[in-house]
Amino acid sequence: MNEDYRDQGAGDESQNPSSERTVVSPPRTGDDRVDAAVAGLSLLPGLPAEEHVTVLEEVHGRLRDILGELSEGRS
Repeated sequence: MNEDYRDQGAGDESQNPSSERTVVSPPRTGDDRVDAAVAGLSLLPGLPAEEHVTVLEEVHGRLRDILGELSEGRS
């Protein structure tokens, strides 16, 4: 065990991370396209972890496309 993190042991069963999570809506950005893309992250809590990558890649792709349009001068 790493002495720097001795109070954060992996075997601490008194903590249940899923019961302590709070889902928070992301703040609005002012760009409806960005807000719609980021809203896709709201799917994550209901999905198995192995499906998270697909959602994250989709959101990332949408945001990348928006940035590409902005850099080309289209909006």
